[in-house]
Amino acid sequence: MPFFTISGSDFVEMFVGVGASRVRDMFEQAKKNAPCIVFIDEIDAVGRHRGNGIGNSNDEREQTLNQLLVEMDGFEANEGIIIIAATNRPDVLDPALLRPGRFDRQVVVPIPDIDGREKILSVHMKKVPLAPDVNPRTIARGTPGFSGADLANLVNEAALLAARRNKRLVAMQEFEDAKDKVMMGSERKSMVMTDDEKKMTAYHEAGHAIVAVHEDASDPIHKATIIPRGRALGMVMRLPERDNYSYHRDKMHANLSVSMGGRVAEEIIFGYDKVSSGASSDIQYATDLARNMVTKWGMSDKLGPLQYEQSHEGYLGMGQTTRTFSGAETNKLIDAEIKNLVEGSHKRATEILTDHEDQLHLLAQALLEYETLTGDEIRQLLETGKVDRADEPKGPVIAQPTHGSSIPKAGKRFGGSGEAPQGA
Repeated sequence: MPFFTISGSDFVEMFVGVGASRVRDMFEQAKKNAPCIVFIDEIDAVGRHRGNGIGNSNDEREQTLNQLLVEMDGFEANEGIIIIAATNRPDVLDPALLRPGRFDRQVVVPIPDIDGREKILSVHMKKVPLAPDVNPRTIARGTPGFSGADLANLVNEAALLAARRNKRLVAMQEFEDAKDKVMMGSERKSMVMTDDEKKMTAYHEAGHAIVAVHEDASDPIHKATIIPRGRALGMVMRLPERDNYSYHRDKMHANLSVSMGGRVAEEIIFGYDKVSSGASSDIQYATDLARNMVTKWGMSDKLGPLQYEQSHEGYLGMGQTTRTFSGAETNKLIDAEIKNLVEGSHKRATEILTDHEDQLHLLAQALLEYETLTGDEIRQLLETGKVDRADEPKGPVIAQPTHGSSIPKAGKRFGGSGEAPQGA
């Protein structure tokens, strides 16, 4: 059976009538080759809701869409022609496209679950030589939320790392390093950091980690590092134990507390006046989460289970969020509830880190020594007071590194200019 494929953007032209003409030509070819399948990719380029255009509503895109609607369900029956289309934005499609007689069925392709990720990885891994220790199931468990393209990129990054290391086979270590690169960004080993900045970063990340350990609803820690990655000076990466499809109130509060852990650690260790700007991304995350809890998810006892904000779709996907209740008293109460949630999480993080300040010091010193710790190593450190590594001398954690650091040192901050935020 013939198979025709075209992108929705191929229909759209600046000149009047060209797009509609291309639609007619496509269906003429389909009729000549019937039975056949016509696949239109990114149909939202031409199938957006009519009437949202700028200026004249009868623009070229709408003419093209009108012709497509006529061809799909016109006066002449197009027997033997099956139309399949794909889009990432079904919410912006014109309702006429989705009515019975045109696109009868909608098939949602979600992010793959753990079984799907394992099978997708197995397909992409056939293209690279693998070491015996590579286990697709283990990699799939550690990549929740990855799409098929993300997994393909992960395999490609692992193969590139193996090539740079002059290895003939791609081992599990390459996949772990590639996963860290994809999730947390590339290591910035050329970034200049002073000893004081390293210490500040270590306590900041240790604060996140200690709060996460003592919050029962928090996801387990996957890895903590003070090596700069992407735009962050350090990072604590948490991964869920299984695929999550909804989030509970206790987990939201736990995430709020963990996000405040870095700033609180700076306050406890270095004092009020030495708190840095490194928590900017943490504050943004906490504020956004608290706002959604209050205005969208009904997590405020004072405001009740009502929706106070909604998103409006605009032209070409550009939209905005507005409050459905615009009264001054209501807005004041919403803002107060958001503030109370964030300040409550700050108080909770302060209580945890004050009660476990010894663990905060222990983990920060370990990060200064090893620079990167896995979740298992953090748990081992908090239980036994030391980290056992095959290539490291065994014994208690000490403050100063005993081996070469991957973070360059210098007297000037970041080479003399600029600041970099510390990631959570």
